[in-house]
Amino acid sequence: MKRKFVYLLAAMLISAASCSFTNKNFDNPDKDKLLIDLISYVLEKGHYNPQDFDDDFSSRVFDSYIENLDPAKRYFLKEDIEEFEAYREAIDDQLKTSDLSFFNLTYERLLKRMDESSVMYKKVLEEPFDFTKDEVINLDFENLDYAKDRDELWERWRKQLKWYSLERVVSSKQEKEENNESYDLAELEVSAREGVAEMLDDNFDIYDDMERKDWFGVYLNAVVEEFDPHTYYFAPEDKDKFDMSMSGKFEGIGARLEKRSDNIRIVEIISGGPAWRGEHLEVGDVITKVAQGGETPVSVVGMRLDDAVKLIKGPKGSEVRLTVRRVDGTTDVVSITRDVVEIEETYAKSSVIERNGRKYGLINLPKFYVDFKDYDERNAATDVATEIERLKESGAEGLVMDLRNNGGGSLKTVVDIAGLFIKEGPVVQVRSTGRGKEVLADEDDRIQWDGPLVILVNELSASASEILAAAMQDYGRAIIIGSKQTYGKGTVQNLIDLNQFLRGGDEFGDVGALKLTTQKFYRINGGSTQLEGVKSDVVVPDKYSYSPIGERDQENPLPWDKIDAVPYQKWKGYMDIEATVARSKERMATNEQLDLIEENALWIKERREEKEFSLNLSQFEAVLEHDEEAAKKFNKISEYETGLTFKPLAYEIALMEKDSVLKQKRERWYKDLAGDVYMEEAINVLEDIKVNNIKSGKLADVKN
Repeated sequence: MKRKFVYLLAAMLISAASCSFTNKNFDNPDKDKLLIDLISYVLEKGHYNPQDFDDDFSSRVFDSYIENLDPAKRYFLKEDIEEFEAYREAIDDQLKTSDLSFFNLTYERLLKRMDESSVMYKKVLEEPFDFTKDEVINLDFENLDYAKDRDELWERWRKQLKWYSLERVVSSKQEKEENNESYDLAELEVSAREGVAEMLDDNFDIYDDMERKDWFGVYLNAVVEEFDPHTYYFAPEDKDKFDMSMSGKFEGIGARLEKRSDNIRIVEIISGGPAWRGEHLEVGDVITKVAQGGETPVSVVGMRLDDAVKLIKGPKGSEVRLTVRRVDGTTDVVSITRDVVEIEETYAKSSVIERNGRKYGLINLPKFYVDFKDYDERNAATDVATEIERLKESGAEGLVMDLRNNGGGSLKTVVDIAGLFIKEGPVVQVRSTGRGKEVLADEDDRIQWDGPLVILVNELSASASEILAAAMQDYGRAIIIGSKQTYGKGTVQNLIDLNQFLRGGDEFGDVGALKLTTQKFYRINGGSTQLEGVKSDVVVPDKYSYSPIGERDQENPLPWDKIDAVPYQKWKGYMDIEATVARSKERMATNEQLDLIEENALWIKERREEKEFSLNLSQFEAVLEHDEEAAKKFNKISEYETGLTFKPLAYEIALMEKDSVLKQKRERWYKDLAGDVYMEEAINVLEDIKVNNIKSGKLADVKN
């Protein structure tokens, strides 16, 4: 199948919308009102699950928008929220009439409260903090009420600033003690307050630089994100950054971030990038401060994600120093030299695995990539097919497809990759905006790999990864090993350029784009991958087992549903999945490494759920010391050895002789795999399949 589904869908959407131009003109002279008209129209015509603009919708937008403006509840007063409440059920009506009165009120009030707060924090920091006093701070902003008056707001600012200062004092104190240097607590306290003042000064300088259009973008996204978490408005400059990221090359640290509550959190480490090479950052780490080289760190707590990203990104060769809070509660300062993030490491790579005189193949696929301009130029499916042939030539008896941390990609490549493992048949069902379902199938009866197959997944395996794992599970073609369930993203988005709906001049300039959810995926058995993801045949605990990182943990996800199954024939190969899974579960029940990983995951969950912290220096240090001591127990996780040997294929050996960087990357990869308990179990499963089938005599029927 050579159809380019994404292009066809985009063309259909544009065509359908364009047909209405005779009845719908976007000629509002006010750009903000024009944007409301445009976005409302595209949402109504193009979103997979369009919603009614009613009072309930209005109320949800209200809550989301106010939270986005003031997530830590340190600007607005209770009286402000009570005044805003008059608009709770009126936003839907204002959207229909392009009325901006609610936005204007909140925007002007926010600026006023920020001005007041900029005076407040400076006065608070003029007085020294008493760290011998017994008091606590509550960081559960979601359940925290707004301050009833300025005195209460002052107290809130005082505690937050004391918290920031306490962290700095403890950090400086530890550094002095580690270097056997003398120190004076009073001097450390003064230095800490000065540092916090500089941090807040920088934050407010950034807010001062923000224009009305920036805040209007916050309002628009509060509206569109009520449709689902993946629909998003890109202002012109944001669209440019999105286009740059889609090109596969950018200069920075090589990490993807998200903002949750008041924190900037790492959600992905890009393979091959500076953060990956440094081995100092992990998914789940929270970035609290950013410093350019040796300059004074700037706090990013409470900062907009875009503004934090601006501080973290930078030209190749420049240094950025990040203060990060680990998932276990400890704090570190990480120095990273920015570089061009290398796209090569997003491509499929393979390795030969040896144990007990037998060889197995591993293919790691970080994403389902494709060149949309020319599918045949390079894509994940043809690369995986090539790696399979190379592994077959090396004598591999079984194959592991590693889809852990694979967030998805091209739909067509999923169908083509699935076709490498089955004779022919349906792979996935797709329902699109305004259309019935379409069944995407493998129509090539050639099987590239007919041997034992294991697919590794985790909570971060999403979208296209889930399609492949689900199809192989439905066919009984592979055993899925990994987390209790995958991410659960069963939708696809298209970027719609809003400028195409305007005609007659460019008086408003670029109006940006809307990333729009337009399709939903379904398994061939009829079930959606949305929310539920793919449930592993063999469930293995990991450090993210209790972390809120799946689609089900996002705001406003589309619901799970089911459609009719399509006819398909189960794999008639030789895998006794039930018996193999049973043996795997028996092994894992006595695996001390997995028990330790499970315990670590629960411990991380407990740390994350802590919301109250002492502002007393002695108590704070005692808790910190206790946590650091408890964390030592889990150091054994990284010391685990599987006994597996990983080797490059012949063609890569030749490449590594000429490319020392490639050699370094592969050696790092092999080192990580050598301690990977999940990979060890994948090989155990492949060995079970091999042994069981030799005993049963089914091996001769592989190709029948």
